[in-house]
Amino acid sequence: MHDVAIVGAGELGGALAHILARLDVLTAIRLIDETGGVANGQALDIMQASPIEAFATKVSGSTDLATAAGAALIVVADRSGLGEWEGDDGMAMLTRLWRVGSRSMILCAGAAQRDLVERGARELHFAREKLFGSAPEALAGAVRALVALETNGSPSDVALTILGVPPSQIVVPWEDAAIGGFAATRMLDEPARRRISARIAPLWPPGPYSLAWAAAKAVEAAVGRSRRIVSAFVGPDDTGGRRSRAAALPVRLGPEGIVKFVTPTLTVHDRVALENAMTL
Repeated sequence: MHDVAIVGAGELGGALAHILARLDVLTAIRLIDETGGVANGQALDIMQASPIEAFATKVSGSTDLATAAGAALIVVADRSGLGEWEGDDGMAMLTRLWRVGSRSMILCAGAAQRDLVERGARELHFAREKLFGSAPEALAGAVRALVALETNGSPSDVALTILGVPPSQIVVPWEDAAIGGFAATRMLDEPARRRISARIAPLWPPGPYSLAWAAAKAVEAAVGRSRRIVSAFVGPDDTGGRRSRAAALPVRLGPEGIVKFVTPTLTVHDRVALENAMTL
């Protein structure tokens, strides 16, 4: 996979296009926004930076959603001046994408797009492996920063993920978390873990730049340039006989989309909390 289309050239879409270009893991990026020449202008700005930032990725702009056809991965971002694709407008756009790129993976990069993932799975019958959202990874990054502050360490030393439905129904699997190679439950006592958990909800929603980096991590994993586990919104799973909703879960990504749902170790309390978050 070397070709990605980004639908929306707002703050999030523009930042993501620039980050992906700088990472130089793709052959081409198509930035699409139906508002005037915004996408073309941003694409030109990014390409003018290529000699300075030393990347070879080609970035182009368009006002035609049909140019997303053929892209192995389509990222749903935000419209210039109108915010994230969501609600009925988002579903109408997702329906158009289904028609032009039914074989593509679709990554919803916005913080408000959990509902889009859920409705896309239910109403348009997208496979859970093909439609997912990367915003939870941005929140996980913020939680790692909180843990680093609590331990007077570096966020790069913190390994943890999040599950559930933000902002109020978030589960941190502390039993599987690590700090500098040591178990987080050893480095952080129970009061410290409770303090961190109490500060998570106000961190939602993450800002555009944080969301862009989270989406870039997901794209890197999907194109095979990273083996990172990513916390992502995944579609509902009603196979157990109960109606569920889209929620954040740790996943591994590959060229075909989600290749594995990673199940962390959860306490009884956390397992019940996650089930409550995912059940309609």
